[in-house]
Amino acid sequence: MFLSLRAEVEDALEGALSALEFPTDDLGIEEPPDDVDSVLASSVAFRLASEAGAPPPQVAGQVADEINADDLTYVSEIRTQGPYLNFLPSDAYLAATLEDATDERYGRLPDRDTSVVVEHTSANPTGPVHVGRARNPIIGDAVANVLDFAGYDVDRHYYVNDAGRQMAVFTWAYETFDEAALEEEPERDRVEYDLVRYYRKGNAFLENAPVDEVADAEAEIESIMQGLEAGDDEAYERVSEVVDQVLGGMTECLARLPAEFDEFVKETRFMRNGDTDDLVSRLKELDEAVYEEDAWQLELDDHGIDKNLVFLRSDDTSLYATRDLAHHEWKFDEYDRAVTVLGEDHKLQARQLRTTLELLGNDTEGLRQVLYSYVNLPEGKMSTRRGTGVDLDDLLDEAIDRAREEVEDRLDDRIRDDELDDDDIERIAHQVGIGAVRYDIVSKQPTKAITFEWDRALDFEAQSAPYVQYVHARCCGILEESAARSAAEDASGQRPRAADIDLETSMDDVETAVDADLLETEAERDLLETIARFPAVVDEAADDLEPHQIATYTREFADRFNAFYRECPVLADDVDPDVREARLALVAASKHAVANALSILGVAAPRSM
Repeated sequence: MFLSLRAEVEDALEGALSALEFPTDDLGIEEPPDDVDSVLASSVAFRLASEAGAPPPQVAGQVADEINADDLTYVSEIRTQGPYLNFLPSDAYLAATLEDATDERYGRLPDRDTSVVVEHTSANPTGPVHVGRARNPIIGDAVANVLDFAGYDVDRHYYVNDAGRQMAVFTWAYETFDEAALEEEPERDRVEYDLVRYYRKGNAFLENAPVDEVADAEAEIESIMQGLEAGDDEAYERVSEVVDQVLGGMTECLARLPAEFDEFVKETRFMRNGDTDDLVSRLKELDEAVYEEDAWQLELDDHGIDKNLVFLRSDDTSLYATRDLAHHEWKFDEYDRAVTVLGEDHKLQARQLRTTLELLGNDTEGLRQVLYSYVNLPEGKMSTRRGTGVDLDDLLDEAIDRAREEVEDRLDDRIRDDELDDDDIERIAHQVGIGAVRYDIVSKQPTKAITFEWDRALDFEAQSAPYVQYVHARCCGILEESAARSAAEDASGQRPRAADIDLETSMDDVETAVDADLLETEAERDLLETIARFPAVVDEAADDLEPHQIATYTREFADRFNAFYRECPVLADDVDPDVREARLALVAASKHAVANALSILGVAAPRSM
């Protein structure tokens, strides 16, 4: 409803400004501070003061007088406060919000008939996913989720580097060394932990072996790279045997987050189909193309980039950047928009890529890049199976272990009468532990470096994932208790088990009979107004490609719900039955809003905690 109210306010302001013969290009619409009793405000009077020849408060009064609130559906009154116009919500606005939000799909925006490909993670398939790169799949998955929720047709892609030197080295090492030659055991029983030992062994050999043996190895590595460049099937199959196995293990790790993909796009695809060769020919024809230092390069100084883009080596092998250019042209052919999530260390490459695509005649308006800083861990606060680095699996395991301890410690303080067995505790530990990791990472602006802190991430009382998740569990508890009471009355006292109650079905009768006007307290109205804003938050987060806006919303929402929970009993015996039904509908609406917000962030919404 917030989007509808905003559109109504925009139309009203445009009409008033036109009637007063003022320009309508900037309406100055904004959300007011919390202590202002309105849903939207306008600062347009500031802009118009000089033109009107009057102080801003007087201009605000003129504009307000030109708007008849009786002609509006979702605005009950326009009040001026100094230079500001404040638009207060009508009962119809709150009633429509409650009705819309009792749909479990609440917050989803209409289909935009626009396709978007979101490329994220794309870590080289050389071994386990490192925790420092964990921000990419978490942000990338959330970006894809918010775009999907905002009505876009989204595909999630992982771009696989299967053609570079690293993969040629990995393939050579895998074919050269026996298991017995490896000096360490796999750190986990999964294929990428097994095979990364060959990669490490190969790199150590190339650094330390006798010169003649290294020369022979380098010749074989070069042969693999040349074979890939020539589209040789045997070279491709040799490399694919390693890549596909390692990628399969990495995919299992990412699925724990979860982060899943619609397609794994290999860069060799654009070598084997001729796209890279065609692109190299076109690059050589550009005015910026030069051959120097034994390589073809683009001089981009005139475009504000002081580092050349190397696109072809002297041995006629292409580079990652070359193949990625072909990859992006393919994206432009297949999709309306393309989004790439990249680490901050790729900022230069991102600029080179965009500039070169434009030099090749591509329209890059639909290309957007989300850059992020890396995740740090506090020294001494993270257990690991080895002394070098921390893998994402390590972080997720420890998150689950710590969450399990927290859940078990809180068992005696639970007020719900459902008994949690070991399976329940394990399920909640996974939901809370992994949710804490995802939420803590995605809730920060991606360009800011973060240090992951366990105490903050797993704090049930602070503004963390468990804090928000607990709101959802609390909503479910209220709805379960209401449904159980109704079922017991219908079945002569036989209460169903909480887990057997279908919460959506149980609310059907309530939702069709509620009177939103009965939600009269400040806490109820604040909560309902916060729920109303959710679709608009989705819309803005999608436009900005900033899922952390959803996280910010969930914290505000949790505060509003907890105030409602403290001040407005729902199932108490002394609550008027009609008020109880209205509050139950508000709880159901809250459940949908918070569950869907968490789902965009990729965080589970537990039914009990």
